[in-house]
Amino acid sequence: MKNRAITILSVTLVSILVAPLVTAQSSDIPRTEYGYPDFQGTYTFRTITPLNRPRELEQLEVLTPEQAKEWEEFENRRQNRDLIIDSVGGAGYPPGVISYNNFWYERGNQTIADRRTSLIYDPPNGRTPPSNQFGRQRRQQYGQMIFESAGPEGRTTVDRCLTGFVGGPPLIPGSYNNNMQIVQTKEHIMILNEMVHTARIIRLNSEHHTKQLKWEGDSIAHWDGDTLVINTQHWYHNYNLRGMSDQAMVEERINWVDENTLDYDFTVTDPQSWDVSWSAKMPLRRSADPVFEYACHEGNHGLVGILAGWRRYESMGFNGDGSPRTQTTGEVETEEN
Repeated sequence: MKNRAITILSVTLVSILVAPLVTAQSSDIPRTEYGYPDFQGTYTFRTITPLNRPRELEQLEVLTPEQAKEWEEFENRRQNRDLIIDSVGGAGYPPGVISYNNFWYERGNQTIADRRTSLIYDPPNGRTPPSNQFGRQRRQQYGQMIFESAGPEGRTTVDRCLTGFVGGPPLIPGSYNNNMQIVQTKEHIMILNEMVHTARIIRLNSEHHTKQLKWEGDSIAHWDGDTLVINTQHWYHNYNLRGMSDQAMVEERINWVDENTLDYDFTVTDPQSWDVSWSAKMPLRRSADPVFEYACHEGNHGLVGILAGWRRYESMGFNGDGSPRTQTTGEVETEEN
């Protein structure tokens, strides 16, 4: 993509200019006994900065300090579950559907340090590219399966607690559990996400395995100087929370910013979903808190009950939320709808 080529050229020029500074500082970063940068520890990636640039900010790539404060106040109020009126809904919830009060949310209440209006920086409009024909067709088929709710296996991997909302790859902040832990050995990197307690084992200097496909894909990594480069592909499923297909490739790049912050930069390439790649970045900030177990609904019969309730409503001529049933096909709710 032309814009990405310009972005890469700009980054390359900046890298050349700051190379002496980086070289001078490289000896100061913590290192493992094997000589690699030591990223081990617990981090949080919560922020109120969204993945996609909000429509009301589409003309602004970066906010001034005053604009950032105003937007934070507006967005924190908009998302506050304690201020939602049942009959109105809000912040992504339809009328009458409010999960639980604001105490349980941990979405972050500030923008990222550089005050960008989106985590996505490429495309330059700060939004994921529109789905191509393959992506739209897959969304439609998947949406129909969800609408029909043909048993637990027909629900999303998130509903079934197989994958996390924010666990990735790639990591993308959500409403809560935006915490992770990194552990390093000579031959492996482990990223433990608090959401659905997913442990991703990443092999260093290895080839991809395809004999046993994983929900989170197969991740391998190598060191590019002091930057950890992770490549993930070969996914088990053909649809996930971000709309990626099983042919998607995700590259993640992690390096030190300062003693308490890592820079996390990723690029998603998936011709079966989008005609162009897209990239985003955000900080991983050190956290003094440990990563707690997130027990989703193991041993819980709630999903079966929910589906039974849906079928009961259908027999009465209603949708699952109790509204009159007027449509015969379903669609996955996305920002594109």
